Amino acid sequence: MIVHLIDGTYELFRQFYGRRRATQGEDAPFGAVIGVLHSVLEMIEQGGTHLGVATDHVIESFRNALWPDYKTGEGIDPTLLAQFHPLEESLVAMGVAVWPMTELEADDALASAAEIASRDDRVQQVCIWTPDKDLAQSVRGDRVVQVDRKSRKIRNAAGVREKFGVEPALIPDFLALVGDSADGYPGIAGIGTVTAARLLNQYGPIEDFPATVLGDGRDRALLFKQLATLRTDAPLFRDVDELEWRGPTDAFAAWAQRLGDTRLLDRVTTHRRERHDRIESRP
Repeated sequence: MIVHLIDGTYELFRQFYGRRRATQGEDAPFGAVIGVLHSVLEMIEQGGTHLGVATDHVIESFRNALWPDYKTGEGIDPTLLAQFHPLEESLVAMGVAVWPMTELEADDALASAAEIASRDDRVQQVCIWTPDKDLAQSVRGDRVVQVDRKSRKIRNAAGVREKFGVEPALIPDFLALVGDSADGYPGIAGIGTVTAARLLNQYGPIEDFPATVLGDGRDRALLFKQLATLRTDAPLFRDVDELEWRGPTDAFAAWAQRLGDTRLLDRVTTHRRERHDRIESRP
């Protein structure tokens, strides 16, 4: 089986601003939610059987206590923010495994899910659907890959090395040195991407750097590495069978009505029937 892990927060943002451009700023109350649901349904219709969606139930996490300038929910459009929880609830009603994160972040959930799924010998491949560079650290050969839906690029370990100049395991060190403006930490002054890759390939992880390389910036670099390192110990599920899509719950009809999109119910019902027929026809 192939396990598909989806960054629900990223998808919600992508749908929201994509639709805003198309509607010239007229935001439908659940427009982004509808877009994500149709996107997930498209994956199922194209053969996806085992999938899970990670979301930021709240924006803040344990990292905010480590670094005061770490990203928060401040500045997020209220119309977009109001769609976070409806997305989670409607996905659950659609029968999709959802991991709403509070103390941790959606990225931690994706990394944890990839770790759990990749241990199962039945899993041929784990696809993490997000362009977020943080998730490059979870890539493992061709077995765990990162998929950018927008650019249609699949990035395996060789792709990570080509893009960043370092192995996937060194991505937290790389980000600690160069910084991540999206997450709110600046990196180490004077170190760009080329220098960071050179240092990491020469010395290995930041802990192994000679004391003279970073000087007074060493402690800050190690703090930023802690921010950049994704957790892989979130107890999201015990068996990949829990991620198999078996059709919507009885609550989904009401959600489709609330969202104002009857096509959702039609697509789900049709695919559930087709799935049932395929299962019944197995020898």
